[in-house]
Amino acid sequence: MDNRDCLVLLKKTFIVRRNPENAVPMEKYMKGLFPFVGIRTPERRELSKQFIKQFNFQSEDAELIIKELWEMPEREFQYVAADALVRNKKMLRENHADLLEYLIMTKSWWDTVDTIASHLVGALFFRHPHLIIERGDKWLHSESIWLQRSMVLFQLKYKDKTDAELLFSIIEKIAHKKEFFIQKAIGWSLREYSKTNSEAVIHFIETHELSNLAKREGLKHIEK
Repeated sequence: MDNRDCLVLLKKTFIVRRNPENAVPMEKYMKGLFPFVGIRTPERRELSKQFIKQFNFQSEDAELIIKELWEMPEREFQYVAADALVRNKKMLRENHADLLEYLIMTKSWWDTVDTIASHLVGALFFRHPHLIIERGDKWLHSESIWLQRSMVLFQLKYKDKTDAELLFSIIEKIAHKKEFFIQKAIGWSLREYSKTNSEAVIHFIETHELSNLAKREGLKHIEK
């Protein structure tokens, strides 16, 4: 089957499994921002396994299919789109920065943004570091908290390949922002990097004015 046929089958499969009883708490957890089909994560992954396996990211219609999933009302379709991209993240090219920016800025919430930032933006920027300046600098200085959060989190999976100077520089530029999702991201990124270099994180926290939330989150792993 081609991408279009796979998408049609996926939609039919999900709608047949619609569960309003499950959807209620799922929508509540997401603050009522998105409707849900009512398919819990383990079942969703099982039902979407074939679509993700057969999805051809090199096909001309690949981005259109991803965007069509993203534009579906129910949140589970966005999760499938993100999962399909993560499976194909090694195929991301420079021009996919536009697609990732679109996904970050559309139907934005932490559940999709964090996957995009840590898996997809992270993979793209690692292979094409010039994009950190060309695209990332614009994101960091935008008015979007989600683009900014993505810049804080994109090195989350880098471990010993983390550019600490870059991470700390990014944090310094937005540490003054009071937005919860920014402060939480700062703490999360510091906590993850502390697993690789706890001394650098401790020194950074001790020598910079950070929110209590960022400090608390950043030191969680160290204080265990």
